[in-house]
Amino acid sequence: MRSPRDSFPRGVHSWTDRSDDLKKTTILPNMKRSLAILPLASVLVFACGTDGDDSSAADGTIVDGGSLSDRAVELGEDSGPPPVPAPFGLDSRPSNTTCLAKPRPPSGGLIALEDAFPKLPKISQPLLLLQAPGDTGRMLVVEQGGSIRAFANDPNASTLDTFMSFPAGTVRIGGSGEGGLLGIAFHPQWQTNFTAFLSYTVGPAGQSKIDASRVTRIKSTNGGNTLDLATEETNFLTLTQPYDNHNGGHIAFGLDGNLYIGFGDGGSGGDPMSNGQNPNTWLGKMLRISAGPTGAYGIPSDNPFAKGGGKAEIYATGIRNPWRWSFDRTSGEMWVGDVGQGLYEEVDNVKLGGNYGWNTREGFHCFNAATCSSAGLIDPVVEYAHTPSDKSITGGYVYRGSKLPEFVGTYFFADYNSGRIWSIVYDTAGKASTKLMLETGFNISSFGEGADGELYVLNYGAGKVMRIVRQGVLAPDLFPQKLSATGCVQPTDARFAASGMIPYDLISPLWSDGAEKRRWLALPDGQTITVKDDGDFDFPNGTVLLKEFRLGGKRIETRLFMRHDDGGWAGYSYEWDDAEVDATLLPAGKAKVVGGQTWSYPSRTQCLDCHTEAAGRSLGLELRQLNHDTVYAVTNRLSNELKTLDHIGLFSSPLADVSTLPRLSEPFGTDEQSLRARAYLHSNCSHCHRPGAPGQGTANFLATTADKDLGVCNADPTAGNLGVSGAKLITPGDPSKSLLSLRVHASGANRMPPVGSSVVHTEGAALLDSWITSTTTCPQ
Repeated sequence: MRSPRDSFPRGVHSWTDRSDDLKKTTILPNMKRSLAILPLASVLVFACGTDGDDSSAADGTIVDGGSLSDRAVELGEDSGPPPVPAPFGLDSRPSNTTCLAKPRPPSGGLIALEDAFPKLPKISQPLLLLQAPGDTGRMLVVEQGGSIRAFANDPNASTLDTFMSFPAGTVRIGGSGEGGLLGIAFHPQWQTNFTAFLSYTVGPAGQSKIDASRVTRIKSTNGGNTLDLATEETNFLTLTQPYDNHNGGHIAFGLDGNLYIGFGDGGSGGDPMSNGQNPNTWLGKMLRISAGPTGAYGIPSDNPFAKGGGKAEIYATGIRNPWRWSFDRTSGEMWVGDVGQGLYEEVDNVKLGGNYGWNTREGFHCFNAATCSSAGLIDPVVEYAHTPSDKSITGGYVYRGSKLPEFVGTYFFADYNSGRIWSIVYDTAGKASTKLMLETGFNISSFGEGADGELYVLNYGAGKVMRIVRQGVLAPDLFPQKLSATGCVQPTDARFAASGMIPYDLISPLWSDGAEKRRWLALPDGQTITVKDDGDFDFPNGTVLLKEFRLGGKRIETRLFMRHDDGGWAGYSYEWDDAEVDATLLPAGKAKVVGGQTWSYPSRTQCLDCHTEAAGRSLGLELRQLNHDTVYAVTNRLSNELKTLDHIGLFSSPLADVSTLPRLSEPFGTDEQSLRARAYLHSNCSHCHRPGAPGQGTANFLATTADKDLGVCNADPTAGNLGVSGAKLITPGDPSKSLLSLRVHASGANRMPPVGSSVVHTEGAALLDSWITSTTTCPQ
């Protein structure tokens, strides 16, 4: 966001409060990006000292050397003394016993999820859950990085054992974040031949690039307890991959005893090589082979191209990216969740020799208008349209368990991005449609099926195994309905922050339609922040991040972003009343006209559209965003924010000298233009456009990305050109033919960012346009 204060000339910053009781302005001269950090009313600060402490004068004046107390005072934004440069803005960490993440509110769905193994440690990037044939006492979970973990099929299980683990560097996840160890399939006679098959992606040593998908055969030499890497046959089946994404990679044995393999179209966007409809490649196909414990694989005689005309291994064609598919254990039918391009996701009931349309069709719709004949193509069973939240299907299973008899025969699937779970239902005429069953609010990477037919869901970010259960009687909703009841503000006056809140500010804030924003964080006492290798902050469970929004000086919204005890994050929006006395929790998204513009209150699912898993959820809280001087109103000190947070013990390990740590440029400061433009892209775009994030296309707008690796210069768009012939993501020297510029200037569905913004950031768009104009050739 670029607030009104950013409109002042460099070196002079001002905040204006237009509430009835506070109408004064503070001018802070000669400050280098020194933004006053003020509590909820923008001028509500904590007093220094406690009763009887001489560090706070009787009239409430802040005296140097004080510490935070649990009292709050309201100070007018008068001219006052200028801030005093000091090593640290705060002297000590305040105790926080009230602003802690609350239990999630009840979902209100038809099913619920429970933590099936609450005592297990966090699983790293789980992608698949299953049980080996005949081994009902253990569960196995595939980790994307290259390991398979085993644990007891017991709710009290507390240990993750290693079933198989590749040496570091064997498995390549790739810059898209879609590769890795993607699957395991146990031979139906596992208990006698102890043979299994692995599916994973590989690439050049020392690089993130994926150059092949590999299916290998491997055995257990200790009676099925673990897999022995020394037995792995890496030359069993290999597919060259032209790009990093759309690898598919799931493998499973069907009821016919054959091994099935799902491969995506090879990547990029739009299937530029037309692999989906090309019978002479495995890309964009479902394969079927006969695979035993020894020897080369065979070709079932009834495969569509077993006698020629295409690749003999092909079972079905026209697949884009089959992200999780399964067999109905009763009927043997194959159900595939096929990830769409830019508009639709689909579920296919895949049959032998079927062509499921890609890249001629996307869902039920024409994709390539020039050649969109549907002759010979099979429509999906159901589709769902993209929304800002729904954009990446995770295929599931047909329920065949015994604990939920009302759902026997029902197919469940989900969206990875939104966390919504649907089922397929049929009307009296047999027409299929989708039914929303649950909103989970987390990334669902896969479903799992136990030997007993019960279904599980993998929470990718929290590393948890959740079991699908009946909703039953809804639990009482104990989540705070008023901001004043959250423990994050004073219960008698919601304009005041609670005493445990720590204010923070950013060098390059996210644009929020011109709103002024104030920010605070609260950690459970005794807990600390871990700084990850990329400089991003990892917060403990129980953390709450608070952000207040104002338009025209009037409070309109306060958002709480909580890391719950299950490790997942969720956002909650509170709408302020017109009198600014308190704010009320919104159950869903909402649009409201405020001061002549439409303000969007995000739904809980939409919060995670921007706060992506790939970006670490807590946007902005990273070394490079906080490495700057700022004014701490409570002490009237001008201090480096990182040094202050380090001084009060907020980090798990002491920080290095801040002069050696990374720092973003101010987008509207005086640094070199390219650095300022990159800072703007980092804060406004990189949460979606980075490896592993949901943004489409090849863009990687992280500040750490080399200019030549941004993936946008002369790059073709993957979601349309907005009617501008020849437009690229960035056309050197020409903003009018650059999708990056066109989308930040756009309104409606074509706008970027797509969630919660309807007002064009004129100055931000001008900065990007100037940068594009000055970039006359693609960086090398």
